[in-house]
Amino acid sequence: MSDDDTKVPLPDLENGEVQVQDAGSIAPVDHESVHRGAADLEALFDVPVQVSAVLGRARMDVGELLKLGPGAVLELDRKVGEAIDIYVNNRLVARGEVVLVEDKLGVTMTEIIKSEKN
Repeated sequence: MSDDDTKVPLPDLENGEVQVQDAGSIAPVDHESVHRGAADLEALFDVPVQVSAVLGRARMDVGELLKLGPGAVLELDRKVGEAIDIYVNNRLVARGEVVLVEDKLGVTMTEIIKSEKN
């Protein structure tokens, strides 16, 4: 097996070109379908989605909720350091960790959740 047999063209979504990456032994790829797939995805780049990072959840009665005020501590169902859930359009897609970037909170994805198709 030569080095050329282990190269698979991958789409460059920014330029619409094909890059060759070392990918081990993989079946041949139809170059036309790779170009067409990347071009088709470009139409989705501007579609807005809602992204939510859930630190934890709590359940309480409305009366308890109304008693909360500034400085109140709300106990969540997660422990410190436990991964948080990342949802896209109300679908769990990843887990991650909270990070501080300058003076803003952010999330680093540590695990991608693969959905099972029915």
